Amino acid sequence: MTAIRRMVFVGLFGLLSISSVRAQDPHPRLGELTPLVRQQTAKHYADLEKLYKHLHANPELSFFEEKTAARLAQELRSLGFTVTEKVGGHGIVGVLKNGDGPVVMVRTDMDALPIVERTGLDYASKVRVKDPDGKEVGVMHACGHDMHMTCWTGVARVLTDLKDHWRGTLVFIGQPAEERGAGAKAMLDDGLFTRFPKPDYALALHCDSQTPHGCVSMTEGLALANVDSVDILVKGKGGHGSAPHTTIDPIVIAARIVLDLQTLVSRETDPLDSAVVTVGSIHGGSKHNIIPSEVKMQLTVRSFKTTTRDKLLKGIERIAKAAAQAANAPDPEVLVDTKEFTPAMVNDEKLTRRTAAALRKCLGPDRVLTKAPVMGGEDFSRYGLAGVPICLFRLGTEPPERVAEDARGGRPVLSLHSDLYYPIVEPSIKTGVESLSTAALNLLVR
Repeated sequence: MTAIRRMVFVGLFGLLSISSVRAQDPHPRLGELTPLVRQQTAKHYADLEKLYKHLHANPELSFFEEKTAARLAQELRSLGFTVTEKVGGHGIVGVLKNGDGPVVMVRTDMDALPIVERTGLDYASKVRVKDPDGKEVGVMHACGHDMHMTCWTGVARVLTDLKDHWRGTLVFIGQPAEERGAGAKAMLDDGLFTRFPKPDYALALHCDSQTPHGCVSMTEGLALANVDSVDILVKGKGGHGSAPHTTIDPIVIAARIVLDLQTLVSRETDPLDSAVVTVGSIHGGSKHNIIPSEVKMQLTVRSFKTTTRDKLLKGIERIAKAAAQAANAPDPEVLVDTKEFTPAMVNDEKLTRRTAAALRKCLGPDRVLTKAPVMGGEDFSRYGLAGVPICLFRLGTEPPERVAEDARGGRPVLSLHSDLYYPIVEPSIKTGVESLSTAALNLLVR
């Protein structure tokens, strides 16, 4: 990377900067292994690119990842892993023992999103399925899980290629239903840390559209938010649109709720704290001239602190009931979906510093960036709460010039979950495989 490009990164990225994570020397032998990691990554690259395009074109929704899981299980078995399927749904666990040493878990998520893809790629998803509610939806890997699975497979290949250079036990897991915040809990409840070796460390990566491809970004400590899903059923009294005085209009009540919810963040949350309340779905009515009897709303609620989370959830119920009472309507039903709650993710600081040092040695210091916490969510957090030191880092997937343009206030980069988002295949796969392989080797080399 040229000095000019480095200056662009430092000056324009805002939340991203050249890594200031406190130095910690990586394993002394890591330097001699770096060329071998690159060599093996290059050897497998063409096959990995084919796998990526296959996964991208054949996505499956949360808890329906049957074919995806079978493909990943096949990949692990071909490398000598002992594989168990259907752990917590379609979760898979592959174990490879290679002498005495630490147990290192490497996780990938497998599920896709109910989105119709509009990327125009020649390998774009054309999948249409019925969702759990019976509604026909498109399916798309709009969050990069196809890239995660590809890199995970590449790491399994590289580490088995280099078995003579490390000792310990690998636990490779393919996790279902990350998008619903439920897959990690399902695997843990199904004995992930009791039926299989409990990890000493857990590693993962996640695509990032705000980090340039060829780079990774790290966050020490608090990295991602608590995520709650809230459903509100607003009740009214239906009738003819020409006679609203004979009805109780739930659409008007819902509109009031949407506006009043904004004050939870703007007027009830400390400006130095962080919170998000987003109404992502609102449905009511069937015809121009019919006032419906109910409106359904779906919210996502984000917070870093437990106290803030509790205050937001109580505030949502209070505001919804107040709007209904003001309209002389029945109390709405407010349901917090505890099954899809995702706790805030906190990277283990010591492990993250150790990993960052190893990645600087492998990739070079200019390609290891720091990233401030963001309001996204990841149920990888649950493995940390179960007592395992965790480190999830971000994999850059966008051209550097596009990221720089966004930072200058020009055309914004695409958000994850956009129907237009896709990772730049090359060099994202290579960077992901090299970085995650290095992170694992740094823990396993003796």
